[in-house]
Formats: sequence, C-alpha cells, structure tokens
Amino acid sequence: MKKLLFSIALGLITLNTYAGGYRVSLQGQRALAMGHTGVGVVDSAELAFFNPAGLVYLENKLNISGGVTLISSTAKYQNSLTGETAETDNSISTPFNLYISYGINDWLSVALAAYTPYGSTVEWEKDWAGSDLVNSISLQSIYINPVISVKLNEYFSIGGGPIYATGNVNFNRNLQRAPGGTANRPNIEVDAEGVDNWGWVFSTMFRPSEHVAIGATYRSKIDLNAEGGDVTYTNIDLPETQFNATLPLPAELTFGGSVQVSKKLLLAAEFNRTYWSTYKSLDLDFTNPEATDSRNTRNYQNSNIYRIGAQYDASEKFIVRAGYYFDETPLQSGFYAPETPRNDSHGFTTGFSYNVTSKLAIDASFLYLYFSEIDESYDSDPNDTVERFSGTYKSNAIIAGLGLTYKL
Repeated sequence: MKKLLFSIALGLITLNTYAGGYRVSLQGQRALAMGHTGVGVVDSAELAFFNPAGLVYLENKLNISGGVTLISSTAKYQNSLTGETAETDNSISTPFNLYISYGINDWLSVALAAYTPYGSTVEWEKDWAGSDLVNSISLQSIYINPVISVKLNEYFSIGGGPIYATGNVNFNRNLQRAPGGTANRPNIEVDAEGVDNWGWVFSTMFRPSEHVAIGATYRSKIDLNAEGGDVTYTNIDLPETQFNATLPLPAELTFGGSVQVSKKLLLAAEFNRTYWSTYKSLDLDFTNPEATDSRNTRNYQNSNIYRIGAQYDASEKFIVRAGYYFDETPLQSGFYAPETPRNDSHGFTTGFSYNVTSKLAIDASFLYLYFSEIDESYDSDPNDTVERFSGTYKSNAIIAGLGLTYKL
C-alpha cells in the first residue's frame, strides 16, 4: 500500500512544473509584439507590469491598457524503440491583462495591474503510453498588483508594490501503465483551489533624455500554498485523504532599455534572469496517516531570456512592431516529464496598433513559439517505484492577442 501511495505522490509533483515547463510571457499586447520588451519602453499603462517606475513619465494623466490572448499549443511524443506516439489536444486558453494608471502630479503616479501569468491546459490522448504520469493538467492563476511610481529627480524614478497571487490546479493520471489500454483502469485526480500568497515588485528607470530609457525590475518569489487539496480515486480502493504542498514561483530580474533612433523608429532590448534554482524539490504531505508523505527532487536551474524588439510609426494611424526572444529551459537532463517536455525555445513576434482616435487605439500581437526538439527521459525517482519513461518531444504554440489602449 505504501509503495502505491508513494507512486501516486510522485505523479503529483508535476503540479507546478507546467508553469515552469511551458512558461510563456503574455503580459501586454504592445510589449509582446516587440519581443515582450517592456522594461525600458515608456508607451502605455503596460508599464504597471513591466516597469512601474516608468509610469510617472507617461504624458497623460489617465492611461488604461487591457487585452485578451488566445493560446493554441501542441506537444508530440514519440518513442523510436517501441513505436509509440501521442500528441496533446490542441486546446485553447485565454489569459488576460488589465492595467489602469493615474498621474497624481508631475512626480507621483499610481496604478493597478491584474493579469494571468499562467493559465493553459495540457491534455494527452486517452490511454497513451505515459498515462500513468499524466492524462491532463490545468493551471489557472491571477495576479493583482497595486503599484506606485515616484520621480526622484528629472532623470531617475522608482516604483513598486505588493503582489497578491491566487489560483487553482487540476491534475489527472492513471495509476498503472497498460499498453493498448484496458477498461476500468485505476485513476487519480487532484484538485486545489484558493492557492494563494503575497509577493512584491520593485523597479527603477533612468531617462538621460527623451530618446533613451533604461530600466530594471525585480519581482519576488511567491510560494503558493496548497492546503487541503482534494484527492479523488476511481476504480481502486484507497483510504480517503487530502494533500498539502508549497509550489514555488521563482523570483526574476529584468534589465533593459530603449532608444528612439529616429522620429519613427524605436529599438528595445532586454535580459531576464529567472531564479528557478529555488525549485529544488516539491514536498507533499498527505493528511491521512496511512498515506506516505513524499519528498521529490526536481533540481531546476536558473535560466535566461534574451529579447529584442522594434517599433515603427508607419503613419499617424498605424504603428507596426516586431521582435524575437530566446528562452532557455530551466529543466535539467533526467527530469523531463510529459507535463514539461519543453527545451530551449524561440519566440517570433509581430503586431500593430491602430489609432482609432487620439485617445483610443486597438493593439494586436502575434507570437509563434517554437521549442527545440528534445530526446529525454523522466527517471528522477531514486526508489524505482515508477518505470523510467523516455522519448522524443516536439512542442510549439501559436499565440494571438487583441487589446485596447485608452489615454486621457
């Protein structure tokens, strides 16, 4: 019994790895169209996320930016030795963002940011080769972040504020591997709601001239605490239980800037460091004493993102953007589970803004995210209670967003 419960626990360690393994940045349509460069771009209320210190440099008192993004992603699996193949359902998810800023005076601005940094779904084919590791996983979260921006002098400002993070997760898997599929297979589903905690953000901006902006933003680690999560068994008789776990979302530092090289052309570049090494293990504590608690090594490593972007004012009505970024995977060899089959990725972006009036603009973005093919295994169980699982993974995502910008 304890061996089976340990196997169950090992399968549950993927609750947070979806966020790390498929982490995509979609916090603003204008920034996303420029390769998700925003820490040094003074353009709209999107600064409430990218660099709160820059809000005080916006020309208008009231600035509102919001949008919805559609994500269509797929992952394919193949084992060249057994001939087994599978792919995920091409599911659609719709993360959103909303930013409202207000300039109180020449040196002080306030804002409220709400966005969904993680909100996608992965669903593999029924009874596929890795169904004992995962059938489906869904993660949704919302960050609410009030911020303040203060200009210390003509060239330098600071900003920041608290972050409240809340969300839920649902995970489903079979308990036994059965090639070809069998009826009434034992199954487990876990569900945790109201997972929340607090963090903070701090940023700076230096503007030596109207044509140059240099910024840096640090966002703290947030430990999401799942307490009393539900555990549901199907086609198997096991003792009722709940689980507690802490799911770390790592700290990150972003540094970059922009240069207005001509009246119409703006160039931007930035570097992001995400401190995934804080995710060394995920410990699961079952509330039923008959269940064996689990201590599971993950060994994520710190990773970097390199971004570049450009904006061109084609006319008074039409502004076009394009960009590229390279995102390093935080996963190490031997820790590639079907929930996180991603390798290093390349993001190709484009988009535009159409100024309907002098106050209102429509913003659009498009991102093609390509993950380098990877041949890896999931063999991190030191007790050999789960059979090693390996294969070749191919992943990609097509992402399109639409939003509005209003200023007064």
